[in-house]
Amino acid sequence: MELFDGSLNTAEILNRWYDENKLLNYGAIITFIGVVRDENGCDGLSFDIYEPLLLKWFKSWEQKASAFGAKVLLAHAKGDVLKHETSYISAVCSKQRKIALSLIDEFVEDFKANAPIWKYDLKDGKRIYAKERSQIIGGAGLLA
Repeated sequence: MELFDGSLNTAEILNRWYDENKLLNYGAIITFIGVVRDENGCDGLSFDIYEPLLLKWFKSWEQKASAFGAKVLLAHAKGDVLKHETSYISAVCSKQRKIALSLIDEFVEDFKANAPIWKYDLKDGKRIYAKERSQIIGGAGLLA
């Protein structure tokens, strides 16, 4: 798991992940890249991350992937990311493509639902919490 201040250098991360994993006998390296869209009149997005909980979430995914002989990778931006820039990259490395394809879908969906990352719209130099596009994280709250 890697966290970066600002937008991600997509080519550097993908090339590095490929170089680090291509000789480990994986037959598939499936990636997902999240790019900030030009919508809602925003200049971009900004992200706050609760790192200890994200690390716990990621470690559970490492164990799950390992049970399938696979490996998960994750990179995410902290702070501001302008539109048309990358804020999120994930990958699954597996000996078989079907496992990698299945796990990448499940990994990305679980990330969107449960990762402790708070998103803000950037408009006119202000950070505005994107409440309508946010989800409640399981176990969060005073009574959890």
